Amino acid sequence: MKYWLMKTEPDAFSIDDLAARPLQTEHWDGVRNYQARNMMRDEMKVGDPVFFYHSGCKTPAIVGITKVVKASYPDHTAFNPESKYFDDKSHPDNPRWWMVDVQFVEKFKREITLRELKNMPELTELALVKKGCRLSIMPVSEAEWLHIRSYT
Repeated sequence: MKYWLMKTEPDAFSIDDLAARPLQTEHWDGVRNYQARNMMRDEMKVGDPVFFYHSGCKTPAIVGITKVVKASYPDHTAFNPESKYFDDKSHPDNPRWWMVDVQFVEKFKREITLRELKNMPELTELALVKKGCRLSIMPVSEAEWLHIRSYT
């Protein structure tokens, strides 16, 4: 089992949106970074826990937990010319982009803000707090996971 953090802008898709979906499950589409895609495609497994992170908002923060409930499969939005995630170089017989399905597990009673995370000496290696790391999907070590969980 591996641990993850996935970023989303709450105006586009929030943890409340996920909780409101049928079976509280949704596919995680639209990833268009090769490194993030490779992690989703090659490393994420069913059952892996995921921190749900709200970014691009006034107070970026980890707001809850989801889990991977379907292993990677081709991101169909890349094949749809009407989708904002369309990629004319991606084809169903040779997909370029992949996605997983995640399911709501828990919304935290309080958000754990980026500012708080940056001030925790135990998290200096957490990709999220490193300068220049802008990936929408990133691994979290077990020690980092447990430390962050202790604040929820």
